[in-house]
Amino acid sequence: MIKNIFIVALVISLGMFAWMSTRTHTEVVPNVVVSSQTDNGQQTVAQTTTALPAPQPVSGTVLDQSNTGLTSVSQAVFVRTELTTLNLSHNKLSGALPAEVRHLSNLTTLDLSYNNFTGIPAEIGQLSGLKTLNLSHNPITGLPLELGNLSHLQVLNLSGTHYSQADLDQIRKKLPATTVVITE
Repeated sequence: MIKNIFIVALVISLGMFAWMSTRTHTEVVPNVVVSSQTDNGQQTVAQTTTALPAPQPVSGTVLDQSNTGLTSVSQAVFVRTELTTLNLSHNKLSGALPAEVRHLSNLTTLDLSYNNFTGIPAEIGQLSGLKTLNLSHNPITGLPLELGNLSHLQVLNLSGTHYSQADLDQIRKKLPATTVVITE
């Protein structure tokens, strides 16, 4: 009987984990109580309490995860294909932005400023509707030439980065003439 209680509690916990992993904002999850009677007539109770992660403000097609202390981007973000704005600024993100960013085909604004990104994936060039890309204040040294594919880009902010001038020169040749590139 105790084995049955354990299995029920495990199934409930896994179900809650799967449900919570799809959530992008803070919710209070009520306690789950599993009650059962043992072979000798005694009643056993198992109770679980689940707390969700820190607040992740969500509003329509905007996801603002700025100033949340993130050290990595959840893969759940990259399935939010309805997003038009993604703000990951002022965090502790490092390395390269995951290539899965390419799935966010409706993005018009991407703010990665004030992190520790050293690289930007070539797949960012697939975000054809992107209008604003803020990469400022990251230790970026190289830029993917695919940034030149962003035919609707209006603002590219590279201030406070260590971008390669040669890369930027190549990218500018392909960007719309009206694109404002901020380097200082």
